[in-house]
Amino acid sequence: MNKKIKVIIIITTVIVLASAVYYFADYSHADKSATRYLNGTPEVNVTKTDNGLLIDGCGNDTALIFYPGAKVEYTSYLPMLTRLASRGIDCYLLEMPLNMAMLGENEAESIINNSSYSHYLLSGHSLGGVAAASYLNHSGKGDGLILMATYPTDKISKPVLSIYGSEDGVLNKESYEKSKPLMSNLTEFVVEGGNHAQFGNYGKQNGDNDAKISAENQQNQTVNSIIEFAYKLI
Repeated sequence: MNKKIKVIIIITTVIVLASAVYYFADYSHADKSATRYLNGTPEVNVTKTDNGLLIDGCGNDTALIFYPGAKVEYTSYLPMLTRLASRGIDCYLLEMPLNMAMLGENEAESIINNSSYSHYLLSGHSLGGVAAASYLNHSGKGDGLILMATYPTDKISKPVLSIYGSEDGVLNKESYEKSKPLMSNLTEFVVEGGNHAQFGNYGKQNGDNDAKISAENQQNQTVNSIIEFAYKLI
C-alpha cells in the first residue's frame, strides 16, 4: 500500500468517526418537566438500575419495560411512566447505548430474568417500539406489546396495543397501514390532537406537526388506554 492510499484511508476514517460522533451527540434532551420526576413522587419511587430506572408504584403484579425513541434522552418519558406506575403498573425505563434502542434490544432480558412480576408488557416509542417488538418476537417473552407512534417489522403473535396521535407528522401512515397484517391481535387507540413527540417531554421534533392538546393530556389518554388494555390482557 503506497503512502497516498494510506493518507486517503486515514482521512476517510477520521471523517467517518467525526460524523458518527456528531450524529450521536445530537439528540433531544429531557426538559425540566421530565427531570423533576427523577426524585419520584409521594406515590411512586424512582430508583437507578443497571440499565435505566425502575419506576415503582402501588402495583406488584405487572411491569412494563419501555424502550425510548431514537436519539431521545430516556428520562424524557418519566412523566408518562410515573403516571402509569401510580395506576398500578410498575415501569422499567431503559437507558440505551448512544440513545439508540436498536443497540440495546436485549436489555429487557435481564429485567425479566431477575424480577418476579407475574406479567410483563413490552413497549416503546417510535424506533424504540421497533426494538421492543423485535425483542418480543425473537424471545417470546412478554404478555403483550404496546407501540407508540410506530409499527413492527415482523409478525407479532401476542396482543398489540397501537397508540398514535392524530397530528403525528413523523409516523409514516402508509407503512403503518401496511404493517397491520403483522399484528393479528391488534387494538388501536388514536389520541385526537396528539402528535409524535408528546409521548415524551423533550420538546419539538423535526418533521412533527404541532399538537392540538397538551403533552399532559396526550400522556393521560395514553396511560388510560394502556390500563384498559392491560387489565383485559391479564
